[in-house]
Amino acid sequence: MRCAAAAEDFMIIGEAPRRIYLYAKPVDFRKGHAGLAAIVQEMTKIDVFSGAAFIFRPKSAFAVKILVWDGSGLVLIHKKLEDRNFKWPSISDGVMPLTPVQMAALFDGIDWRKVHTARRTKKPKIAA
Repeated sequence: MRCAAAAEDFMIIGEAPRRIYLYAKPVDFRKGHAGLAAIVQEMTKIDVFSGAAFIFRPKSAFAVKILVWDGSGLVLIHKKLEDRNFKWPSISDGVMPLTPVQMAALFDGIDWRKVHTARRTKKPKIAA
């Protein structure tokens, strides 16, 4: 399991995106940059050029597409798992935010719904 290392998968686009949105309704996977960007702009009302990552799914669970603006152009990542399916939420309209840890798990084919970011603790006043 290399969930934490999945941020390395985004080296081609610079730093890992801070805001990540999963589009829960399946899309036509023949769509490319322009078609997916149109979905983001028309359906989600989120700025596709904000640097956020947008995750899309097909009707079946075999693949994922991620669209992100890297400052100079739209980057489209398409991954197909060979020996298993991606874990997706129930099909619905709209988007749901994911944490970078959940996105890394999803990208690796791990059930991201069971992955949670470590909870924040209060900063100690003195070292113990």
